[in-house]
Amino acid sequence: MKKIIPLSLIAIASLVANEVQLAPISVESTVITEVSQNAQVSADLAEALSNSVPSIDMSRRSGIANDVFIRGQKRDNISVDVDGTKVFGACPNRMDPPVSHIITSQIDSVEVIEGPYDVENFGTLSGGLKIKTKKPTKDFKGQVDLGVGSWNYKKIGATFSGGNDIVRVLVSGSSETSDQYRDGNGDTIAGQVKKNAPVPNQFQTKYEDIPAYKKRSIMAKAFVNVTEDQELQLSATRNQSDDVLYGNSKMDAAYDDSNIYSVAYDIKNISDIYKDVNLQYYYSNVDHPMDTKYRNSGTMMYMTNHLKTTMKGLKLKNNFDINSFKLLVGLDGSKRTWEGEKYGTNAMTTIEGPHSISLTHTETKNSAIFAKLNKEYGSFGFSLGARYDSTDIDPSDIALKSNDYSAFSANLMTTYNLNKENKIFLGVGQASRVPDARELYMPGSGNANLDQTTNTEVDLGYEIDNSSFKFKIKGFYSMLDDYIYLKKGATFQNIDATVYGGELSASYYATDDITIDAGVSYKKGEKDKAIIGQTDKDLADMAPLRGTLALNYEYMSNSIAKIEVQASDKWSDYDKDNGEQRLSAWTVLNLKVKHAVSKNFDFTLGINNLFDKAYAKSNTYTDLTLLTAGVDTMLLNEPGRYVYTNLSFKF
Repeated sequence: MKKIIPLSLIAIASLVANEVQLAPISVESTVITEVSQNAQVSADLAEALSNSVPSIDMSRRSGIANDVFIRGQKRDNISVDVDGTKVFGACPNRMDPPVSHIITSQIDSVEVIEGPYDVENFGTLSGGLKIKTKKPTKDFKGQVDLGVGSWNYKKIGATFSGGNDIVRVLVSGSSETSDQYRDGNGDTIAGQVKKNAPVPNQFQTKYEDIPAYKKRSIMAKAFVNVTEDQELQLSATRNQSDDVLYGNSKMDAAYDDSNIYSVAYDIKNISDIYKDVNLQYYYSNVDHPMDTKYRNSGTMMYMTNHLKTTMKGLKLKNNFDINSFKLLVGLDGSKRTWEGEKYGTNAMTTIEGPHSISLTHTETKNSAIFAKLNKEYGSFGFSLGARYDSTDIDPSDIALKSNDYSAFSANLMTTYNLNKENKIFLGVGQASRVPDARELYMPGSGNANLDQTTNTEVDLGYEIDNSSFKFKIKGFYSMLDDYIYLKKGATFQNIDATVYGGELSASYYATDDITIDAGVSYKKGEKDKAIIGQTDKDLADMAPLRGTLALNYEYMSNSIAKIEVQASDKWSDYDKDNGEQRLSAWTVLNLKVKHAVSKNFDFTLGINNLFDKAYAKSNTYTDLTLLTAGVDTMLLNEPGRYVYTNLSFKF
């Protein structure tokens, strides 16, 4: 079955290849633009995306550096790349998810892949994020942003860009800090821990009021026109986050330091058929020690678990235009390393004790070939993609088993325009992802005999876009073979499961000045059969029915007032056997005004969670190591009423 579907897709495409041409394909992704302009609450990309895309939910981990789910999928089930650079976090407990290593003010757009429809990137099993950062401009431009908010939140950021016909340069920097937020009950992060966690895991009295985080980032780019049709692109990003508090985890992050480097060379207009070639080398690394320094257990001796990861890769892409066929052919190679060590430190003398391995040094090497073919004919269009991967995973500990995997992935996406305003779309795809080092080798939970996971999925949708309203509805059905799942108190194992659901987004242009926006998502995940020794067939991480309704009033040019309601049903289907618990329904009201004083200056004033509601978004599946008091795992509530303002100067 795993090979039949991709091969069938190729056969179908071959039969119709001479009769069709490409229409815009909407089934596989949603593109979010103006991320930096709209995400003014903080630098946290996870929060910005969860408020913009119905299929995305957020996992609350701290005041910053939160994680994302796409249709209930997270970790290695979704891929993240920044300008073509594959990014991973170092923490096995998701204190530094990939999206935390790029900040909103540096972003130009984000493409959200929904389903197994990205053949360019390694491991896009059930979705992915393609993040595009700002590009340098020829004309000199600049922007300075100042932000303040509740709980002593402070932000300053600046971006400058300019150049000439040969060289364009961009530099962007940001710094922000915040005290601990308070939830709707008035409790800080430390206060929530004091109420809900065992005494050893609570914060020491002298640290109960320390800031929640400090975060700094700088990005630099240079684009050089070597000739009229050849361009060299250089990019470097540095992120530093210090003393990030993770309330319902056993440890806090001493720091998260990351670097993202990229060198790309692009040659265009090679011939009438051979349109362009792009060669890119990239490198990213994350340095992440987490410790118990601020907790009661660290009064005399505090423990540190120091994780590091690197990712480097080389990607070659060739674009052809052959008799109105658009063909992309590429090669992709990468190597990821991941390792960790733990040690104790004397809190009085700061002398470190003996070091031991917490995650054996592991290398994951991947090589792949991929292709994508687009064609259009009248109202009908299709896009066909295929990828072949070969992956070797080798731990340095010779007592542990090495693993190798191979996979063939493919997808077919079609669109039919019923008329100028209406279209339907259908996608069928299959993709795989290999286990990571944590799932294979982490002491206590690792299982070196894991198979790779394969997702076979069907997506169907309808879209209408006219002068009065825009409406889009999508449904999906995903069959997960050998899904990697953690059994509470045991190790990771392979199970079979299904996930299905849908998303709806709509905009109604009531008048020239008033727009009503809505977004709704629903998903359901089920194991094919309960894990041995358990009875619950519900799949973890499946947030219930959720939606957003917003009223936007443009009262003058580039000035908007917004009233937004966000709501979620209660968690009634959850994996109790593996640590999840029933969460209550919630509704919050947000207000925002963005006022343009002039074309060069605007300010934003907003209030989130106006009625100071106490609620939790994310559940407690056992794949995260969270604090437990008695029977219940500690939930981390969302922030309460939050007032913020942002000043933006452009020139």
